[in-house]
Amino acid sequence: MKIPLILASSSPFRQSILKKFNLPFDYFSPNIDESPLEGESAEQLVLRLSELKAKSAQQHFAKGLVIGSDQVALHKTSILGKPHNKENAIKQLCRFSGDKVTFLTGLCLYDIESDTATTILEPFHVHFKELTEAQVSAYCDAEQPYQCAGSFKSEGLGICLFEKLEGDDPNSLVGLPLIRLNQLLAERGFDVLSLQPHC
Repeated sequence: MKIPLILASSSPFRQSILKKFNLPFDYFSPNIDESPLEGESAEQLVLRLSELKAKSAQQHFAKGLVIGSDQVALHKTSILGKPHNKENAIKQLCRFSGDKVTFLTGLCLYDIESDTATTILEPFHVHFKELTEAQVSAYCDAEQPYQCAGSFKSEGLGICLFEKLEGDDPNSLVGLPLIRLNQLLAERGFDVLSLQPHC
């Protein structure tokens, strides 16, 4: 019997990315406290939370390879939150004009039966072009990115805000680095290509 693949996330974005592997998987919503610890860096935060999410699968499953992921967006040294409204979104995006935002994604692969986890950090950089307030306002009206950290949807019209994207895997930007995940799975003998369903 194949080892079940489990995604520790109810995010439709992460689920749609994992579907690119063309393999069945279970998913659940991890119920953990995501508050940062005192003195914790952004890197430490996403690594800790991705592992906590993955290990919380023990409450729901007896075995399986569990994928946990967490992400923060940084501008300079500030962690970016969701804007929640147009006014805050415009402020955020105008601040990014001609500058860089870094996304740090923690990825954990946890084997329930052996109680072993591998956790890595994947950075991705978004370089914004010079933007006018009128352009930013028009973008906000069109896409209303008010529940997105950083005030943009890179998978949609937000791509027009950027000068360039810099990183190893564009999936990282949406929250699940598939190239690194494929490598972690292979290290545990789980070969995505060999496990493809036959037509």
